[in-house]
Amino acid sequence: MPDYFNLQGSVRKAPHSPSRDTTRQRIKFSDDRVCKSHLLNCCPHDVLSGTRMDLGECLKVHDLALRADYEIASKEQDFFFELDAMDHLQSFIADCDRRTEVAKKRLAETQEEISAEVAAKAERVHELNEEIGKLLAKVEQLGAEGNVEESQKVMDEVEKARAKKREAEEVYRNSMPASSFQQQKLRVCEVCSAYLGLHDNDRRLADHFGGKLHLGFIEIREKLEELKRVVAEKQEKRNQERLKRREEREREEREKLRRSRSREHRRHRSRSMSRERKRRTRSKSREKRHRHRSRSSSRSRSRSHQRSGHSSRDRSRERSRRRSSKERFRDQDLASRDRDRNSRDRSPRDRDRKDKKRSYESANGRSEDRRSSEEREAGEI
Repeated sequence: MPDYFNLQGSVRKAPHSPSRDTTRQRIKFSDDRVCKSHLLNCCPHDVLSGTRMDLGECLKVHDLALRADYEIASKEQDFFFELDAMDHLQSFIADCDRRTEVAKKRLAETQEEISAEVAAKAERVHELNEEIGKLLAKVEQLGAEGNVEESQKVMDEVEKARAKKREAEEVYRNSMPASSFQQQKLRVCEVCSAYLGLHDNDRRLADHFGGKLHLGFIEIREKLEELKRVVAEKQEKRNQERLKRREEREREEREKLRRSRSREHRRHRSRSMSRERKRRTRSKSREKRHRHRSRSSSRSRSRSHQRSGHSSRDRSRERSRRRSSKERFRDQDLASRDRDRNSRDRSPRDRDRKDKKRSYESANGRSEDRRSSEEREAGEI
């Protein structure tokens, strides 16, 4: 397939290259290979196409279907492609401004030097030429739209500007020699970097200021200013959202810290309460044990008192029993003595038997008395 060349000699692929069509079918509008300026309808390759500054085909993918997809998706989500497009247009405009400065320097070197007064008069003629050219371009646009009355009003302004231009040219002609005035004086357009002549007629001025090249640069510059404004607004919005999210995160962190402190306080309080309950429980248990011990001691005292009472009664009973036994032995002893007196006249053998019996009874009585005294001492102990 043959190659196509633009005015600057760069090679261009055919508009319907099969490889590019295949690539367009594979990618989406968010792909890096897609021209973001094309999606926003401000790519210089599209705007200046067909002019003497045609840039040729863009190195990135241009597709109207991808632009339509982007316009639909951008209603629901902000892709922030304006930043990429702004960088692209800024680079292009900066390059154009550099070319304009270079052209100005070249003109200053080739043209003869004139005084500042004459230069100011020539600048006035150039300004009137630009004004006339812009008004004539506007007249053509209004005529194409069918607005005849407004077009006639603009033509009246054109006639007034032409009269001012004739006066400015007369002043400029009178301030310079005839030979120098006939020399063509050039000027570089600040918008599109094109050369303008001091003696250009109205038709040429109208063609320049109403032409696609000049209007294309105006469109690109206006779009660049709009993109700068949009990007600044979105960046400000993003900064505010980022600041808001940061504040929300800080608020959440403070809330988490407050909740953690509250939980720690409640945990500490519960531990304190549990310790207090344990302390109270221990104190109650000690009180219970103390009361139990006091009851036990009181019971033991009462039991000991009862036992002491019982022992004293037993001792009194034992004493009474011992007294009764003593009295009985005493009576027996008296009775035996009486019997001895009565039986003095009996035989010696009987007396011996009686004496043995008496001695035996007295010995048994003493042993009984000793046993009773020992039992009494044991009871007292």
